[in-house]
Amino acid sequence: MADKGFVYLPDIVGMVNIVPNGILSRTVSRTDKVTAVVFSFGAGQELSEHTSAKAAIIQVLQGKAEIGLGGETFEVGPGSLIEMTPNLTHRVLALTDMIMLLLLLQ
Repeated sequence: MADKGFVYLPDIVGMVNIVPNGILSRTVSRTDKVTAVVFSFGAGQELSEHTSAKAAIIQVLQGKAEIGLGGETFEVGPGSLIEMTPNLTHRVLALTDMIMLLLLLQ
């Protein structure tokens, strides 16, 4: 995908469907520097508290969520951007149907 020196994804939200009572994830791009994963959450679905060995960025694209970051909690919506250092404890709870983009930095 990055053979041309760029990755262009014209409609990330359209790359996943919302599944009631479920969470879907789809890796939409992978380069030697960044892996992009789009997630969809049905309202009430949760990724329980966990860590990642990699730095990461979350951008909420649609819907609302409660995101826990290292002991603090934030209510987020479309346009929210979160940058996380490696090994930060975090969790995601969808308050409504929600789509987010996760960028894992190499």
